[in-house]
Amino acid sequence: MTVNISEVSPAPSLFSPVSLGKIELANRIVMAPMTRVRAGSSGIPGDLMVEYYRQRASVGMIITEGTYPDHASQGYVGEPGIATDEQAAGWQRVFEAVHAEGGRIVLQIMHAGRGTHHDINGGRRILAPSAIAIDNKTFTEKGEQPYPVPEAMTTAEIRAALEDFVTAARRAIEAGADGIEIHGANGYLLQEFLSPAANQRTDEYGGSPHNRARFVVEVVTAVAQAVGAERVGLRISPEVDLGDVFETDRDDVLATYGTLMDQLRPLGLAYLSVLHAEPGGDLVQELRRRFDGKLIVNNGPLGGGQTTREQALKQIEADHADAVVVGRALIANPDLVERWQGGHPENEPRPELFYGPGAEGYTDYPFLEAA
Repeated sequence: MTVNISEVSPAPSLFSPVSLGKIELANRIVMAPMTRVRAGSSGIPGDLMVEYYRQRASVGMIITEGTYPDHASQGYVGEPGIATDEQAAGWQRVFEAVHAEGGRIVLQIMHAGRGTHHDINGGRRILAPSAIAIDNKTFTEKGEQPYPVPEAMTTAEIRAALEDFVTAARRAIEAGADGIEIHGANGYLLQEFLSPAANQRTDEYGGSPHNRARFVVEVVTAVAQAVGAERVGLRISPEVDLGDVFETDRDDVLATYGTLMDQLRPLGLAYLSVLHAEPGGDLVQELRRRFDGKLIVNNGPLGGGQTTREQALKQIEADHADAVVVGRALIANPDLVERWQGGHPENEPRPELFYGPGAEGYTDYPFLEAA
C-alpha cells in the first residue's frame, strides 16, 4: 500500500490549532480559571478585568475565573457573578475585548456550595448535599472565620440550583461567551455531590457512585440542552483534596467518575478538563477513554509550582491531552504564547499580589517589548 505523504497530518504541537466542539483554538495553551477577586462588592467586571483578560487573548482559549450563578453561591469576596443583567453586561465588555484581539473565552460557572460564608454571600443560606462543614477557615469581609455548617439541600433546592446553572449559562452565551465551563472540581458544590465524604445523603442523590454522580449529570445535560453541547465543557478534579472532599478510595473514584463519563459521553460536549497530579496516568486516561472527547489537563498547582513550557510540550507530544491548562505562568506573562514559542525568558509571578483590588500584580506585568 502506498501512502500519500501529503495526506498524512503532522503530529500536533503545543502551537498548532485544535477544535473543542464549536470553539476553534489557534493554539493548545489554555488559560486556567483563576480566582483574582477584582470584581468588587457588586460582582460586576469593570475596566480592570476587561484589560486583564484582553492582555491574555493570544492563548488558544481563556477560561474565566469561577463566576457565581446566584448570590448565595458566591464563594469569595470580590468574586464576579453572572446572576444579574448588570453582571452580564460587565462580562460582555470582557468578551468583546478578547474577541477584538482574536481570542476565545469561555465563562466558568462556579457554585461554591458549602465553600462560602454568610459574610461573603450577603447573609444568604448556605446549601450543600449534606450538613457537613469544611474543617477550615475562609477569608470574609470581617477577616478569617470558620466555615459554617451548611444546610442539606432538599430535592426542590437541588432543582433550583440546576436552574440557576442553566440561567447563568444562557446569560453568558447571550453576552457573547464562546462557551461555558461547568465547575465540578476543587471541592465546590458539584464535587461535594460526587464525594462520599461530603455527600452522605440517603435519597436518589446519595449513596452509590451512580447516585452521587446524578446531580452533575443533570446539570451538565441541562446546560448542554440550553446552549448547545459543543459549547460546554466540564472541569473535574478526582482525588484532589480541596475543601475536604477526600476522594481516597481509587475504586470508588473510578466507579463514580467512570459512571459520570459514561452518562456524559452521548452528549458530545466540547471538552473535559481534568486537574490531577498524573495527567498521563491510568485514572485520567481511562476517564478520557470513557468520555470519548477532547481532553484538557492541568497539574501545575499540584506539584507545588507552575506549569513550565517543557511540561506543556510533553503533555501534547506524549498525547496525554489535546490542550494544556496553564495558570501562574499566564498571570505573570500575558504574552506567554509568544514567549514559549520563541523560547524567551519569563516574568516571575508575584503571589503576594494574586488577590487584591488593584492593578498591581494584575495588569502591570511587562510584555516582551517592554521588558
